[in-house]
Amino acid sequence: MQGKIVKGISGFYYVHVAESGIYECKAKGIFRNLNMKPLVGDNVEIAVLDDAEKTGNIEQILPRNNLLVRPAVANIDLALIIFAAAKPQPNFNLLDRFLVMMQYQNVPVTICFNKTDLVTEEELHTFSDVYEKCGYPVVYTSADRKCGMGGLLTMLEGKTTAVAGPSGVGKSSLVNCLQPDIRMQTGEISRKIERGRHTTRHSEIIPIHGNTYIMDTPGFSTLDIPGFDKEDLQRFYPEFAAFEPYCRFQGCSHLSEPDCGVKQALAQGGISSLRYENYRLLYEECKRMKKY
Repeated sequence: MQGKIVKGISGFYYVHVAESGIYECKAKGIFRNLNMKPLVGDNVEIAVLDDAEKTGNIEQILPRNNLLVRPAVANIDLALIIFAAAKPQPNFNLLDRFLVMMQYQNVPVTICFNKTDLVTEEELHTFSDVYEKCGYPVVYTSADRKCGMGGLLTMLEGKTTAVAGPSGVGKSSLVNCLQPDIRMQTGEISRKIERGRHTTRHSEIIPIHGNTYIMDTPGFSTLDIPGFDKEDLQRFYPEFAAFEPYCRFQGCSHLSEPDCGVKQALAQGGISSLRYENYRLLYEECKRMKKY
């Protein structure tokens, strides 16, 4: 029987099997011998020990598509990065950090601007258009007014989605809007784990329905940029690529070099000054980190 690990605490793994529910499982000792630890998000094969009690053993961990480091989760198909259109005002430096972090780990990204009822259409598009022009999918929602939920749910269908973003942007409200049964599903997991031995809060994937899952990622509230070389940063600014052939120097950092195609595009409005300034700040941060 195949399922997905949706929570793991103290050596117990809670495996969601579509149409069957949550099984409390232990991992076979062979995984320790192989120095391989099951992770939340892993697709696994289990042997059922007691179908009535919903207990079993994890027999096999299926190949992982990707692996996030913090929090340690596997097989994330999509990162839904949620920022509020207002209250709080979007922090674009933090947004770019999220984008860099996800691209660095090869996770596709969609940006969601929530609380769209608090701004005018013109105000919304002054910043959302910046990211759409860079090639990022952008969706618009209002959890308070239940707007945009149908389109968002369609986009998440059949995927395991990590929800990321700062506090106060309406992440929890948005997740609750996506499926009324979410509380019931999490209740099933909670009844299994609230037996006195599991109390610490850990990463958890919430089954929405079938093979559609969503994961809140409290560890992503603030981000240090990953430890790659500063020269690699430009790879995560996809809008630079079209202008780099016009740089005089190969390996141009697009900061202080003369005859830089990216800086020329910036001056002509082909590249967002908002994005470029964040690139400059992140580049300097990478540079400082490498000194220590």
